[in-house]
Amino acid sequence: MTSYRPLHDGWVLSAPSRDLAGVPASVPGCVHTDLLAAGLIDDPYLDDNESRLGWIGRTAWTYTTSFSWSRDEHERTDLVCAGLDTVAEVTLNGVRVGATANQHRSYRFPVRHLLREGENTLTVTFSSALEYAEERQAVLGHRPGAYHSPYAFIRKMACNFGWDWGPDLVTGGIWRPIGLESWSGARLAAVRPLADASGRVDVHVTVERATEAPLTLTAEVAGVSAEVRLAAGQRTAVVPLTVPEPRLWWPRGYGEPHRYGLTVRLGDASWTGKIGFRTVELEREEFRLTVNGTPVFVRGVNWIPDDCFPSRITRDRLAGRFGQAIDAGVNLLRVWGGGLYESEDFYDLADELGLMVWQDFPFACAAYPEEEPFRTEVEAEAREQVTRLSAHPSLMLWCGNNENLEGYADWGWQDKLEGRSWGAAFYRELLPSIVAELDPTRPYIPGSPFSADPADPPQDPSTGTIHIWDVWNRKDYSHYAAYTPRFVAEFGFQGPPAYATLRRAVSGDLAADAPLVLHHQKAIDGHGKLMRGLGDHLPAPATFDDWHYLTQLNQARALTFGIERFRALMPHCMGTIVWQLNDCWPVISWSAVDGDGRRKPLWYALRRVYADRLLTVQGSSVAVVNDSGTAWRGDLVVTRLTLDGKPLAEQVSQVTADPRSVARLPIPAAVATSDDPSRELLSVRLGDQRTLSFFAEDPAVAFPPAAYDATVDRADGGYRVTVTARTILRDLALFPDRLDPAASVDTMLLTLLPGETATFHITTTAPLDTTALTTPPVLRCVNDP
Repeated sequence: MTSYRPLHDGWVLSAPSRDLAGVPASVPGCVHTDLLAAGLIDDPYLDDNESRLGWIGRTAWTYTTSFSWSRDEHERTDLVCAGLDTVAEVTLNGVRVGATANQHRSYRFPVRHLLREGENTLTVTFSSALEYAEERQAVLGHRPGAYHSPYAFIRKMACNFGWDWGPDLVTGGIWRPIGLESWSGARLAAVRPLADASGRVDVHVTVERATEAPLTLTAEVAGVSAEVRLAAGQRTAVVPLTVPEPRLWWPRGYGEPHRYGLTVRLGDASWTGKIGFRTVELEREEFRLTVNGTPVFVRGVNWIPDDCFPSRITRDRLAGRFGQAIDAGVNLLRVWGGGLYESEDFYDLADELGLMVWQDFPFACAAYPEEEPFRTEVEAEAREQVTRLSAHPSLMLWCGNNENLEGYADWGWQDKLEGRSWGAAFYRELLPSIVAELDPTRPYIPGSPFSADPADPPQDPSTGTIHIWDVWNRKDYSHYAAYTPRFVAEFGFQGPPAYATLRRAVSGDLAADAPLVLHHQKAIDGHGKLMRGLGDHLPAPATFDDWHYLTQLNQARALTFGIERFRALMPHCMGTIVWQLNDCWPVISWSAVDGDGRRKPLWYALRRVYADRLLTVQGSSVAVVNDSGTAWRGDLVVTRLTLDGKPLAEQVSQVTADPRSVARLPIPAAVATSDDPSRELLSVRLGDQRTLSFFAEDPAVAFPPAAYDATVDRADGGYRVTVTARTILRDLALFPDRLDPAASVDTMLLTLLPGETATFHITTTAPLDTTALTTPPVLRCVNDP
């Protein structure tokens, strides 16, 4: 029998070195959010406030609470700390209970002998994580990495120390639940169900004992139950169950994500969860993921922590973000290695929604020491997290790290290391052995990028995964066409956040190069890369409003170009994972959804290029991409047009794209060859889908000044804006958040030919200026006069 009592009330925060005492504290939470709630600091997400808060990460902080306790019938009572961030000492009634140094794991301390009848005092003192990391670095020697901060020397969320999209806000605090668990006889210490597509589930159970007497363990799923007897002193057991003809868990687009409730009982104690029956396999050379015997093309996005202060991330917030991913056609989230093992809500929602998850172990962009205490901590966290996540059918893949294999091979680390450890033993030995022992149902790869043969370069595009970052950093996005990869696990292009997000985050005038705007640009030479990235694709911006629209549009076009290229290569290429879905604060970054949760133009572009069916012009041919379960057939109509919509040449061909395949059709020279590239374009139609392709980049196209008729009507939930083109309108977009920060629009980036009409549905509860809704900068297109 067990009972649990949360200890989340009555906490206060103090820092004697800063003359701070009695600050009300929220648990779960962290120092930054407590100081913010108390009005002691300015919001670190606004202006350049972040730059004045570095002292928080170099300060020791103490959390204290009092609680009453009365003796009960239980034999044991443990203090269970689900997450302490990070270097902490725990005391109860003045007696040291234990110490921690790992944000990525939980801790359990026996405390019944320290509890008193009546009032008890619990204290958790956090030392500076930054100073701890610096001290370990001084002892073990410098390790190279992408950033100067010593995040590799502490088991903590690496991006807390600043990244090229994130602020430097080194947190501390009780960031996950804390409480007292009392129990007698024995308790369920770990439950690890491993299921397959046959209906078999082996429920691995570990018990902690207060008695050595025999125990009875039962498990039940879908009406099938089994019982196992644990002999005196036995602490582990496996309960096998077989569900006849189970409904399988399938990823989005391939079937329903069926799950079954599983209950495990040990006396009066129980564990309940949901499992899914499915298999997952990985062909490492081709990097082809196969679920239930069916190869899956990955339409993925990289996921970073959705807030610098993770205790603020609720289930509802995750559900909203997952909904945005699903609505954009995404079927996989990659939990990136500079962040965290995410919450139970994260993985449960992924299971429920059929979103596949790729899980990095939290190592990123640095050489990591393998010496103690790190090896012990890494093993403890990995064992805990692999056990915790094994029940989740959405979890497809374990990955040892992000970019550390590449760093060692290609970033000059070997000379700088001078023979010191860098993490290889983690990625090649420790982590794969733990996965093989605890979760053999899933594949493991040592890192990404990686090649199937360790002797090959990690960035070899013919095998394994690659990350493409010469585009954005040095090369034009058209360079994506030079790649013929097996799988692209990272690639991206920057764009600013929504106007309302930037306006909230930055006070004063908005300008692309304003100091406060640039504070929210963390990439090296980020502003310069944004401007150079426009290249020959779009006109040079003359105003802030031009810059905002054109750089957002260029981000959308860059990813569109890359994804269309890689999807057209299916089945040679079997996946793309865009960098990145989300942001942790308001920032100019690679995200599709900004730090305030607003969808950028990139999101709308992803919805089109990640759709099940896609038409794309690839050189002198049309690729008909069909990632659905039914054949796509019909008349493919390819027309060369003038800018005013007059047909010049046309071909109609019968086409069939089988399920999960790509059909390619050459475009005849008479249609594909332009008489005047500045005044012509291609239209490709199949059924109700159309794509347009221009012969020249926008600045070289003789666009007429945009002319259109627009009407605004009230509609359920907001407004309806109808635009009818009198001239061609290139990438028409509507930005209602400029009028109401809470407003959103259903579609964007539409190119209309003369006479065509588009309707935008705006969701808002506010009255909007109808004239502003139909004029720049709210309504924009490339060829605005």
